[in-house]
Amino acid sequence: MNHEAPLQHIQTFCGNCDCGCPELFLDHNAPPERRVVITDDFGQRVQMSLAQFRTIVESAKDGQLDEVLLPANA
Repeated sequence: MNHEAPLQHIQTFCGNCDCGCPELFLDHNAPPERRVVITDDFGQRVQMSLAQFRTIVESAKDGQLDEVLLPANA
């Protein structure tokens, strides 16, 4: 059994307020398919594997997610 702290904080995606910004964690005690944890400012969480998270990161780096940032009427 892994005795590390269950959640290792990796990144806060806002950090400019105390409003409960989205955060990224690694859960070392979770099964591999649920090791990455993303929380939002509403108390919800998404868990995924490192491979799934890698796909998201690579898509973002390749610009495949840039369209999400465009205004809806552009």
